[in-house]
Amino acid sequence: MANQNRRMRLGAFLINTGHHVTSWRHPQAQADAGVNIRHYADIARTAERGKFDMIFFADSLAVREAHMDALSRSSQYISWFEPLTLLSALAMVTERIGLVATATTSYNEPFHIARKFASLDHLSGGRAGWNIVTSALPYEAYNFGRDAHYGKEERYHRAREFTDVVKGLWDSWDDDAFCYDKASGLFFHPEGMHTLGHKGEYFSVKGPLNIARPPQGHPVMVQAGASPTGIAFAAEYGEAIFTAHLTFAEARAYYDELKGKAADLGRNPDHVVVLPGLSVLVAKTAAEAEEKFDYLQSLIHPIVAREVLSFTLGGVDLSPYDMDGPLPELVPPPGATSSFTTTTKLARDEKLSIRQLAMRIAAARQRVFIKGTPSQVADHMEDWFRKGALDGYNLLPPYLPGALDDFVDLVVPELQRRGLFRTEYEGRTLRENLGLPRPVSRYAGGKRRD
Repeated sequence: MANQNRRMRLGAFLINTGHHVTSWRHPQAQADAGVNIRHYADIARTAERGKFDMIFFADSLAVREAHMDALSRSSQYISWFEPLTLLSALAMVTERIGLVATATTSYNEPFHIARKFASLDHLSGGRAGWNIVTSALPYEAYNFGRDAHYGKEERYHRAREFTDVVKGLWDSWDDDAFCYDKASGLFFHPEGMHTLGHKGEYFSVKGPLNIARPPQGHPVMVQAGASPTGIAFAAEYGEAIFTAHLTFAEARAYYDELKGKAADLGRNPDHVVVLPGLSVLVAKTAAEAEEKFDYLQSLIHPIVAREVLSFTLGGVDLSPYDMDGPLPELVPPPGATSSFTTTTKLARDEKLSIRQLAMRIAAARQRVFIKGTPSQVADHMEDWFRKGALDGYNLLPPYLPGALDDFVDLVVPELQRRGLFRTEYEGRTLRENLGLPRPVSRYAGGKRRD
């Protein structure tokens, strides 16, 4: 990417008290953050003050299954607001920042999702985004009358039909369908209403949606595909893509592959915004940043670290093994990802004990983790950006609110000084700020656009 006038996009992935596994124990943390609306209102306004494109909330539909001695010491994804409910509240205390939430295609119906995100888009004046997932946790199935999770290929096959139905429902009404003409008594133009009439392999949805077309036309479609199937889905539907690559080479290869696949499908690659995860601890001096990191690490209970390592390895039970002994020879469990290979290789190459490996993995949780001065952080961010590995970053603050405050106060001004980041929002909608076009209705011009 040779365009030196490009500007970074920034998202903030907000989770309870932060992404570090022991963030809730930090003295500055609000321990009940997951159900504390004032906490979320404050950090949403901080992200908006920093001119972030969006805030993002992940979701799952089950409490994680883990050893109780570790689970009872964890705060993340245990007690927290349903994200669309939360974002509807945050829409009332923010004005420009995008509001993105995860919703699964595996345990929802298309009509529900279309209506809820259209509602959020109206509530926020055009700032909604849907992170499309197929559910990663197999035990979510147990809460929805199933004995097992859908297989991966079936999940994505179902998700394609689901997403197509949602997009069709968002086009149920022309942009000017509702005339609200009190004099004539006409509430909407009859020709402006469109019945979807979908009958497919998984869903039968008549429509129309019982809410006007969203201000953005369609809320922004967010995805995080990493597997070959996931990348294909992201290339077809995704407009903002969250990734988790640990090296520049991996990030650049993914970026080129995804943009290439999008172009092959007839899409403009510039309308696929790639945002790798980045966790930052910044301070005025490198020594102070290191101190902050060491303190966070000192709060990790070894059992919690071991459980994070177990999860990273695909669910391998490490409880029978000596924490100060080597990682045993392991067979990848069903569903294990590339993180199994990279983590076991790290243990072998550096001859780490289970305890040492667990503490290392618990710190970053398979994300790039940077600690240092504003200049050092900005150097890293600029390097990957200028060399064409990404379009911006999805920031994962290690603890909240402090780490986000520090990033906004210290790193954002440095990025702005270098001409890498906006000083004011470009528009009022998430699409405008991300540089994405507003989708034309499939019924524009009187013809259905398939």
